[in-house]
Amino acid sequence: MEVALILSREHPTLPQAEVEAVLQAEQLKYKVKEELNGLLILNLSRKFLKTLPIIGQRLSFTHEILRVLIQTSEKHLINESKQYTWEKIIIADYAVRIKKLDKNSIYNTSKLEREIGDIIKSNIGRKTEVNLDDPSIFIRIILLNERALVGHRIASISKKHFFELKPHKRPFFYPGSMSPKLARCMVNLTRIRRGDTLLDPFCGTGGILIEAGMIGARVVGTDIDPKMVIGTEINLQHCLIKDFQVFKSDVRNLKLPFKVDAIVTDPPYGISASTGGERSNELYQQSIDSMQNLINKGGLVCIATPHYLDIQDMLQGTNFQIIEQHHIRMHKSLTRVISLLQK
Repeated sequence: MEVALILSREHPTLPQAEVEAVLQAEQLKYKVKEELNGLLILNLSRKFLKTLPIIGQRLSFTHEILRVLIQTSEKHLINESKQYTWEKIIIADYAVRIKKLDKNSIYNTSKLEREIGDIIKSNIGRKTEVNLDDPSIFIRIILLNERALVGHRIASISKKHFFELKPHKRPFFYPGSMSPKLARCMVNLTRIRRGDTLLDPFCGTGGILIEAGMIGARVVGTDIDPKMVIGTEINLQHCLIKDFQVFKSDVRNLKLPFKVDAIVTDPPYGISASTGGERSNELYQQSIDSMQNLINKGGLVCIATPHYLDIQDMLQGTNFQIIEQHHIRMHKSLTRVISLLQK
């Protein structure tokens, strides 16, 4: 079975990395067939079809997941659509929608949607009706590089969650908090699973813990600032996260009665109250040393650092190695580096 994912083009590498991490976390065997300008095509066993909506619930940098029905050239799309056996797919009310992933398509989108809709209707007769507002069956047509892909949408990733949980919309807010979309992606990169334990030793306002809690992880947060500890608890309760522990601690001296499965964190930059007056490079070095003792062997750490700190240098003498890195340009003078480390 072929599956297509329409990826966000907000970043060149994070969307696909997140998809592959979640598939691995949920133990879905896959093979990447093709990646084209925001469209990722995978080969998956048909037995995983019912699991795809769960995958969709986890992802942040993906728009839609489609089961591929037809792949052809644009000029053969109409004929291929006429020959397809739609009765197996269209078993309830439906809609057809087109997405152009480049500007080279020869088709008028609205006209083509109506034409394909009419082909489906003539194929299945009067058994079902078109429903443009809230269809039970959603047929997505992708036009890209003079090619056409027709898919049955299995999952659509809602933007509502990430909009409603922007840092300034939570009960407790502090400037500089990470966006929920990036926080979810970083959590996903660690391959965390429901019931696993995730630690954020610089929890701040709790954004990373919220996203981990949303996918079913047990979350542990610490911060050197007692105001942040209280604020994180308020935000977690607001988001109905129940399985959490949050307390005041300096990560460099942190000791837990258990090992965690993953660490995701966005340490503060510069010198401030939240760093206890320490310079970033010293704080990071000492914190990474401490994290070795907090995570299970084989566990993954996803950490955000400013580009001017050499994390490779900080890993010297530790049991961590860099698995992958992603660079996000924040503004002219700052690039944020997302590093995935493995013990």
